[in-house]
Amino acid sequence: MARIAGVNIPQNKLVHIGLTYIYGIGEKFSSQICKALSIPISKRVNQLTDDEILKIREYIDTNFVVEGDLRRDNSLSIKRLIDLACYRGTRHKKKLPVRGQRTRCNARTRKGKAIAIAGKKLTPLKK
Repeated sequence: MARIAGVNIPQNKLVHIGLTYIYGIGEKFSSQICKALSIPISKRVNQLTDDEILKIREYIDTNFVVEGDLRRDNSLSIKRLIDLACYRGTRHKKKLPVRGQRTRCNARTRKGKAIAIAGKKLTPLKK
């Protein structure tokens, strides 16, 4: 089992796909890592030698901010915005979309499940 940056990489995946399981490393950076360490893209994680795993681990530690450190940086950045009480901070605090999206009919992912308004009944028309 290859364990890199505190994450267990699946054994049967290709190396450049398996590296994307690490928070902070996507397709671009995983391909960059493989190219820098001259690991073939067609190689699978279970075919890696211990030396190659060690090289990947060291390369990621020196060149990338991943997992816990990256999550901490993101949460501190959001906390800073909330403390400043700027527009973006207030949107984060209210759990509303931050980047200008409309909220009248969308934003269900951010706002949560729709809640029916209790007691709202149509009044009968007067004649």
